[in-house]
Amino acid sequence: MTRTKKSRSAKVGLPPGSLVQVGEKLTDMFNIFLVYYDEESLQEMEIRKIAGCSTFLRKTGVTWIHVQGMPEIPVLEELGLHFGLHPLTLEDILNTDQRPKTEDYGDYLFIVLKMFYNAGSSREGLQSEQISILFGSNFVLSFEEKETDTFEAIRERLRSVNGRLRKSAADYLAHALVDAVVDHYFLILEHMGERIEQLEEELVTTPSAGFLNALQGLKKEMILLRKSLWPLREMITSLERSESPLISKSSMLYFRDIYDHTIHIIDTLETYRDMLSGILDIYLSSISNRMNEIMKVLTVIATLFMPLTFIAGIYGMNFKYMPELEWRWGYAMVWVFLLATAAGMLLYFRKRNWW
Repeated sequence: MTRTKKSRSAKVGLPPGSLVQVGEKLTDMFNIFLVYYDEESLQEMEIRKIAGCSTFLRKTGVTWIHVQGMPEIPVLEELGLHFGLHPLTLEDILNTDQRPKTEDYGDYLFIVLKMFYNAGSSREGLQSEQISILFGSNFVLSFEEKETDTFEAIRERLRSVNGRLRKSAADYLAHALVDAVVDHYFLILEHMGERIEQLEEELVTTPSAGFLNALQGLKKEMILLRKSLWPLREMITSLERSESPLISKSSMLYFRDIYDHTIHIIDTLETYRDMLSGILDIYLSSISNRMNEIMKVLTVIATLFMPLTFIAGIYGMNFKYMPELEWRWGYAMVWVFLLATAAGMLLYFRKRNWW
């Protein structure tokens, strides 16, 4: 897999609608799949030439074209020519670092989503890709940035003769694609909830050296999710309030259901953020308390040795006339006095609950 990344600076000075891929290109490979269906028939195939789609567009059923991987610019231009796509739409498809949004171009609606999934390695953390969906009266186009198979469950539903998808128009298929992406957020939140529980258990026992790193990594993932969820909420709201004839009243009810799911996801994420903040506060308090205990012990030891050092310093001054130096039991008496002083100070500290 090759990885190349272009920033927005590559488009500086170019006119609007210029087709320049912005973002990380994860692979040079892409596949185009076509699904045509109506209530009585279903056809699935992988296509190489876009021109073959015209035959299906003239039929009364729904044509769904799904592109896995970022297509080459000539292929995207050809798709735009056959489906009458605006140059700004093609530009947005190539720009893979966008926030979720929806735009009404009259003949079709354009939707941009962010798909999140957990990487195989914990070091890589949360990964994302852009999903672009366009739908008109009898067609749906979907573009998946990576070569994952996000919508296999949708194809399985289409293979069911008695399924609602087979009996509905393109707007319901678009709803199903958006719903599949939104529902995937629940899997991410479930995984996050398990990680938060592990952090809480570790906090109760003894936090390891990587506890704070794991906590900070989880907070960064939540920030990334939050940056996508709030625009997603606005996007679903725009679809709810849309007066486009491309969305029927029956399908509008299902988009409202997606809105409810989005609110649920946002509420859960905010709860997790509060929990992480609480865990961090408890962790920092425990570290501070532990440091205070250490400092208290060291302070007690230093305080004990202060009078002992003073007494030892007096008898180490080497004056010639010091009466105690000639006593037979002088050395023993000094030790008794030192030990008594230390014991008295310890009893005093214990009585005042300082130690």
